[in-house]
Amino acid sequence: MPDARSFPDCFHEESEPLSIYLHVPFCRTRCSYCDFFLVTRLDHVESFFRALSSETLASAPFLRGRRVRAVHIGGGTPSLVPVSFIAGWLDLLSAIGDFEPEAEIALEANPEDLDVPAMRELRSAGVNRLSLGVQSFQQRKLSVLGRRHSAEDARRITGKALQVFDTLSVDLICGVPGESSGEWQKDLNDVVGLAVPHVSVYMLSIEPKTLLESRISRGIVTVPGETVQASMYLSAVERLCGSGYRHYEVSNFAFPGHHSRYNLACWMREPYLGFGPSAHSFIRTGPVEVRRANAGSLLRYLAGPPAFSAIEETLTEEERFVEHVFLSLRINRGLDVGFLRKRDKLGQNLQRMLARFHAKGWIVLEDGRIFLTGRGFLFADHIAGELISLET
Repeated sequence: MPDARSFPDCFHEESEPLSIYLHVPFCRTRCSYCDFFLVTRLDHVESFFRALSSETLASAPFLRGRRVRAVHIGGGTPSLVPVSFIAGWLDLLSAIGDFEPEAEIALEANPEDLDVPAMRELRSAGVNRLSLGVQSFQQRKLSVLGRRHSAEDARRITGKALQVFDTLSVDLICGVPGESSGEWQKDLNDVVGLAVPHVSVYMLSIEPKTLLESRISRGIVTVPGETVQASMYLSAVERLCGSGYRHYEVSNFAFPGHHSRYNLACWMREPYLGFGPSAHSFIRTGPVEVRRANAGSLLRYLAGPPAFSAIEETLTEEERFVEHVFLSLRINRGLDVGFLRKRDKLGQNLQRMLARFHAKGWIVLEDGRIFLTGRGFLFADHIAGELISLET
């Protein structure tokens, strides 16, 4: 992490809590649909955590005296590395920052990496929230996605994790090649039957330069069309909301009190620091907002500071406005209509646009705020783009 001159002097405001993200870049293999930064060589794990300690110590001036509300350890596959490395970094972080008593410490994991002793070791290290990359409870879908765990593993580890951690999140993917609506309903029935307190639902996206994109372009596999995927998403909204989950973000459903504090902080544009290769940070103080990103290169990261940083930018007023609109519409706290009206270029056309969105069943208006419906979440980016580009 670069020295203190890289951040505004007023970074140390005490009014806002801080969240932390750690990107652990190691995976056994790359899934066909994944475009995240990762490496499949495991011989650099120890060197990575040495570099991570250097980055964390270099960040001490920004961490001291700050209330840490949430830590999210993602990747990659954090459950692939020895728990002792995770525990050591959390100890270092807690020695510098001021963890809130109920701080959320979340870790992403794959079912094949876990058994009960491993989960208990993670819990002893301070991890109180597990994010489990199940993706499906159906064997055919897991095979198509190239996942290493079985459907039996998914159900067994999910059940055991519910007994070890304070809360548990499970990822599910719909729109897998060859998937039927009945197959997707089975996944929803399984996650509801297990009473998993947090569910993330993702429609399979075809990312450039992935193995899945190559297979589709060569006609080896086909994926359900947009209409079918949208139907699957809406069926998830209906099934989960009808089972007591709150649809609090486009892809996320939770029982009361089980939302992801880290993710919600990002969507609400609260400050966070990112550690590890390709990790992002967001620092706000007064009118100054800075976004930065570490280089997406493990070798560059291992070289140590100041080689970590790749991009840094101070947001303009226009960029801050755009971010606020896009992110506010992703979560169910809504977007203040008054915030839009403060823009000179938003005049009488705003009301006509909102009426059109309402007629389509995409939004509801309550107490001067715009909330997206379940169907509206499908068009969140389109709606945000329309509101941003609107001119009188």
